[in-house]
Amino acid sequence: MKDKLGSEEVIWDLTHLYQDQNDENIETDIDSIKKRVTAFSTQYKGKLNSISPKELLDAVTEMEDIYQKSVRISTFANLNFVTQSNNAQAGAFLQKIQEIFAWVQKEMLFFDLEWASLEDEKAQSLLENPLVQKYKHYLEKLRKYQPHQLTEIEEKLLAELSPTGVSSWNKLFEKVLSQMKFGETGRAEEEVLSDLYNPDRQIRKQAANDLTEGLSSQLHILTHIFNNILADKMIMDRLRQYPEWVSSMNLDNEIDEKIVTALVDAVTARYDIPQRYYRLKKALLGYDELFDYDRYAPLPMSTEQTIPWNEGKETVLQAYNDFSPEMKDIAQQFFDGKWIHAPVMSGKRGGAFSDSCTPEVHPYVMLNYMGNNRDVETMGHELGHGVHQYLAGKHQGFLNSQTPLPMAETASVFGEMLVFRSLMDKAGSRDEKLSLLTNKLEQIFATVFRQIAMNRFEDVIHNERRDKGELSSERFGELWIKSQQEMFRDTVTLTGNYNVWWSYIPHFLEAPGYVYAYAFGELLVLALYRRFVEEGEEFVPKYMELLASGGKDIPVKLLEGFGIQLDDPGFWQDGLEIIDDMLKQAEGLV
Repeated sequence: MKDKLGSEEVIWDLTHLYQDQNDENIETDIDSIKKRVTAFSTQYKGKLNSISPKELLDAVTEMEDIYQKSVRISTFANLNFVTQSNNAQAGAFLQKIQEIFAWVQKEMLFFDLEWASLEDEKAQSLLENPLVQKYKHYLEKLRKYQPHQLTEIEEKLLAELSPTGVSSWNKLFEKVLSQMKFGETGRAEEEVLSDLYNPDRQIRKQAANDLTEGLSSQLHILTHIFNNILADKMIMDRLRQYPEWVSSMNLDNEIDEKIVTALVDAVTARYDIPQRYYRLKKALLGYDELFDYDRYAPLPMSTEQTIPWNEGKETVLQAYNDFSPEMKDIAQQFFDGKWIHAPVMSGKRGGAFSDSCTPEVHPYVMLNYMGNNRDVETMGHELGHGVHQYLAGKHQGFLNSQTPLPMAETASVFGEMLVFRSLMDKAGSRDEKLSLLTNKLEQIFATVFRQIAMNRFEDVIHNERRDKGELSSERFGELWIKSQQEMFRDTVTLTGNYNVWWSYIPHFLEAPGYVYAYAFGELLVLALYRRFVEEGEEFVPKYMELLASGGKDIPVKLLEGFGIQLDDPGFWQDGLEIIDDMLKQAEGLV
């Protein structure tokens, strides 16, 4: 398939980081980092209480560069691993680098602890000094973690143990999934999942059976991984005195709990939207019953065709250029500079992502390109991340470019929306428009309603693990089906196969609580896109400035210039009404 698509040569060039994992510069850089960490500790440990504004600026600048150099190495190790997780040497190298990075964090954490515990009057005086303004928000955010920090000895011990903790369980999860073979021909996960979009119902059903059979063969291991990560989260939250399982994620995202609650309540209250759509889809397909493996079936009027790599690339670049030539020029660098890895390969991780790397290098994007409209929009999605990361790093530096997840997803979903609108503008026939519109609605349902349903699944498994202990595979399946059925009601029949499909979703493990950021980003993008339609060219520089702002302030303040109030429950309702209007448009076309 990759030969037919022309994506076989789209392999990222990691030599922008290091030549290979045996590059002598890696050891040289590690030695340099260790010496700088030791010098940093000697110069600043125990002295923050009497530090001057100039000394604070010097300290944060040095810390930023140490972290940046460390992340450069760890990014290389991770990117080197995700496309060849069946390579033992790549896995061993990643583990080695993770252990070194854990040491760096352990030796540097004194700064975070001392700064967070500094008396308010002293800290405020430093924060108000003009010399420190560049890092004011970063330093303010560090102080918000003070109620959840432990003693230095305890923090050091946790940092020391971290390479064999959650990151190790996640690495095992990636190894199990990426090396799993599905069906009689031993296909990769991405190939099987792609069949769920096939027009032939028997192929979809077989894909569902193959996926279930493959997952079930390793379910005892996957269940064990899930339980261990749930337990680790429970213990860490208890030690750090977080009131709820999602509290630490909300703090990381710089989002008030009331905003998240309003988002979740608004979305679950409009489950009628996807239910209405699936009733329509069942009628259009001519089925008496719609099963889980039918959710992504193309409609009879579908104009879906295989899209070669170069055609998909040009579609994305043209959509970006129509919005902003600057955005297109940045995205072009990802293709020209070999910052993308596109083909489906044995041992390669499934899904897609954009790694910000460091501002002194550039982001990298990983795709599993299969040549359908969904993959083209995914390309637009990940390049949205990439453009955001590129601009934030260029304008804000390493520390201030670290963007909260909801704002990061906003940039990616906006990129995806540009591609969709470009395709819609070019569509000529009613069938083509309806096909694109229904595909987009299904993507929105996956991003908004399904992600919130998964958030509800997360909520119950975390709380049940804390109240009742380890969950069995069967119990995970029961809770999964319950959370999903609440969204579908009687419009989609969930088969016995679907009971185990919770077990291949990495977000539950890599970043507990993360998934609501997708719904946040999607509904926010709908509001932003509406403003773009209303304002035209005046909107573009404001949006590009938002991307360039990175994480220099909290999301609420970054969005003030767009007249958006995230704490207004009506705001989320507005976004849901836009989805409702899109569904009405599809119903009208039908």
